[in-house]
Amino acid sequence: MKVSKKISPENILLIGFPSNGLVGTFTISYLINNLGMKQIGEIDHPDLPPTLFVEDGEILPPIRIYKKNNIFVIISDLPFDPYLAYVFAESILQYCKKNNIQKIIIVSGMETINGDPKAPKIYGLVTHQSLEEILYTNQISKFLTGSIFGADAAIITVFRKSKIPTLILYAECHPFFPDPEASIIAITTLAQILNIKVDTIDIQKKMERLRIQHRNLMEETIRTLQQQENQPARAPQIYR
Repeated sequence: MKVSKKISPENILLIGFPSNGLVGTFTISYLINNLGMKQIGEIDHPDLPPTLFVEDGEILPPIRIYKKNNIFVIISDLPFDPYLAYVFAESILQYCKKNNIQKIIIVSGMETINGDPKAPKIYGLVTHQSLEEILYTNQISKFLTGSIFGADAAIITVFRKSKIPTLILYAECHPFFPDPEASIIAITTLAQILNIKVDTIDIQKKMERLRIQHRNLMEETIRTLQQQENQPARAPQIYR
């Protein structure tokens, strides 16, 4: 009698943080609620500004960790300058090693000027060739030419040097306002990759609430993005 060995699904980490259009924040927040994920931890660092958030009377740390089954989530409600983004990414990488994370997916927004705001496109960028098939299978256009700077560049640089394959999803969005339309395309694309069902009507209703909730976060994110253009890089802590 042969007993087939059950193959455990790979551990996947989803990451969202404030950037253009708050696409990463909206997308990951929606999936946390949609999947009924439970908070299992938080990330702290002495260089992070002392900040707490209150939601429905509950005190929340700015960087939280959630989990359900084989899907882990790390979400930040703090916008990062490049130095803090580097610290954030290094902390995540250590967490990945301890929890046997085999794939990372980052969701972010890509500033666009000429795109159709009612029909934003989504692009993919991978750090390892093993993830190219995900782009092909899900008909995601590859990010072929352009520049990445600031927090996104710092985070991707850390993961690019690691052995953990990372996929970055970039949705076209408005850079200065919360962009629910871009978030919807990001959510549906991510759900397709993860084989999760989502209701687009439900997404639209929740996007409006998220847009109102995160107006202040968008203002803070814009200030951070603008500062990144003029702020000199800080030396890593080990050299201070």
